[in-house]
Amino acid sequence: MAGEQATFQHSMTCEMNDPDEDLAAEQTAEQNRIDLKYGAEHVIMLITPVSLCMLVVIATMNTVGYYRTKDIYLIYAPFHSDTEDVGTIVWESLANAGIMLCVIIVMTLFLILLYKYRFYRFIHGWLLFSSLIMLSMFSLIFLRQVFFTFNIPIDYVTVTFAMWNYAVVGLISIHWKAPLRLQQAYLIMVSALLALIFIKFLPDWTTWAVLVCISFWDLVAVLCPRGPLRMLVEMAQEREEPIFPALIYSSTVVYGCTGGEDKVSAHSSHSQLSSDDSSKQGPSNSSSSKVVNENGVVCVHNQSRGTLTRRLKQPKNQDRATGDVAQPQPSTARREATSTTETSVSEEPRGVKLGLGDFIFYSVLVGKASSYGDWSTTVACFVAILVGLCLTLFLLAIFEKALPALPISILLGILFYFATSLVISPFANTLASNQIFA
Repeated sequence: MAGEQATFQHSMTCEMNDPDEDLAAEQTAEQNRIDLKYGAEHVIMLITPVSLCMLVVIATMNTVGYYRTKDIYLIYAPFHSDTEDVGTIVWESLANAGIMLCVIIVMTLFLILLYKYRFYRFIHGWLLFSSLIMLSMFSLIFLRQVFFTFNIPIDYVTVTFAMWNYAVVGLISIHWKAPLRLQQAYLIMVSALLALIFIKFLPDWTTWAVLVCISFWDLVAVLCPRGPLRMLVEMAQEREEPIFPALIYSSTVVYGCTGGEDKVSAHSSHSQLSSDDSSKQGPSNSSSSKVVNENGVVCVHNQSRGTLTRRLKQPKNQDRATGDVAQPQPSTARREATSTTETSVSEEPRGVKLGLGDFIFYSVLVGKASSYGDWSTTVACFVAILVGLCLTLFLLAIFEKALPALPISILLGILFYFATSLVISPFANTLASNQIFA
């Protein structure tokens, strides 16, 4: 009798644990499917806007001669002697790159201090003024040069009206609320304009030196424990605040004002979500949403990481000695509210984010390569940057932490540029001139 009773209790315990094991296995399989699906989507979400930005710069460099002329330089590049001496070119390039890097470091640290002590209004004013300059003055210069190149006559009234609407809509799209595609288009255009400015107003070899220096600085700023960019991301995560939309490209909607997104949280210790509680949730700047269904599964949507992670939440009233689990029985209304809310959260677009600085320097490298008129070199740099971006995403999936997006792509692009321009292109031209195709 004792043996039969022990066998019966063991079978009952296994029957009670089987649903949990099946649920855990089902959640693991679902997570693997989501990771595979959205991992590929994340690659496409980044490759498409980066490619568009680089194509805009390449097209401009090959059609508008204004950005290929070197008649004036930035104040941050005071050394620009017209000489062919290698030593002079090297030290001038390194000196200009050092000055540029110092300016970038100082401005980054200043932004970190402002954010640390919550000077949000000053930061928003600073970013708003920068966006206004880009969308008005530099956009007007770009538009004027395009019209001049293609010999398109236009009057001042029309230009003023068009630029006013373009700038105002751009400010609203970037810093407030707008359709996602419109916001993305403005961010891509701003990045392309900044890349064109760097290409035009920096000396030739200084541009390459700046690209190398900024890649190493990106490593330090992101990977070091006290790196400024890492500190910024950590502070934003601790405060549950989104990073300023004017600084990043996002594949999902990110609003820079309060109340841009809704947050649904679970307050019940027994994995129940009341429909009344969910309807009373106010707007928040949090970048994550959490929903608990009746099976004890917590669905967390983290917008900053752009992933949907699921984990199994054990009920608190579980008797570990006998394996008996007291399952709560939610009402029909609560179950419907839970399933509806979970569906809405799981259907939210998973977003990926890339700093606008990465867009800018990718485009600077490709635009600089295309300014020399060699399409083989341009295509090689274009492909190298995209390959480097894919490798960065691959490493991101392995290490599961923030990684700098510049070093691999920029170093591969520079390597492909010099290898193609100095070795492959002369070799291909020699073969073509001697009619050797075998």
